[in-house]
Amino acid sequence: MHATERETLILEALGPTGFVAYRDLEALLDASPATIRRDLSRLEGKGAILRVHGGAKLIHAPTGDVAPARVQLLGTPFDEAITRNLGPKQAIGRIAATLCEPSEGVMIDGGTTTLQMCSHLAGLDLQVLTNSLHIVNALLPQPGTRILVPSGSVFREQNIILAPAGEESMPRFHAPKLFMGAAAVGPQGVMQQDVILVAAERRLIDQAEQVILLVDSSKFVSSSGAIVCGLDEVDILITDPGIAPDQAAMVREAGVRLIIAK
Repeated sequence: MHATERETLILEALGPTGFVAYRDLEALLDASPATIRRDLSRLEGKGAILRVHGGAKLIHAPTGDVAPARVQLLGTPFDEAITRNLGPKQAIGRIAATLCEPSEGVMIDGGTTTLQMCSHLAGLDLQVLTNSLHIVNALLPQPGTRILVPSGSVFREQNIILAPAGEESMPRFHAPKLFMGAAAVGPQGVMQQDVILVAAERRLIDQAEQVILLVDSSKFVSSSGAIVCGLDEVDILITDPGIAPDQAAMVREAGVRLIIAK
């Protein structure tokens, strides 16, 4: 099992309580105790977890009787992020929509860039699975678009629906294409600022035949964060002309098809 896969399983095992016992990780992972310790150290170094006696916990794990729905996600609230780099995001969304075939099923992960696809999907009669209430609202005026949402709790900062790790929340639905955004992109892969988002996006990636990443050029920065996936798991990346030549080369060298939205 690859280290990225083990990290994902560890994050999912933390669950809504935000804690996992070391003995449970030994039963879950096909790895030696030394490997598990290295995985935990690596996740702790990324700021994703805190190693404690007997296991590991989320740094921002809920305590007491606080309901999971009240947990706040790390990162910029949606209402602030939507106005940033709006022009490039609109161009990226327009190009992304052209990759959709009439009547097919697609998954659209919540985000300010993926939202920009929605106005261009009218008339395609798509079936769309999304965890974003913003995207649901944008698609509702399209009579031919069928909308599906997972079960779970609503996180108000991002207006998305997330289920506890390990819980089956997705409708039985085949959607070969996943359109998703990211907090940052670098040599280490695609990153988010919150491990809860990482676990949710990994579940979407595992269902997808094709992963299409929508990020404006400001996301190509040196940044720490929880890794969602390596660049080698991305099939297509759509960005704007602001991407630097070395960043474009990094994407192409990973075997990713790079599309510049103008």
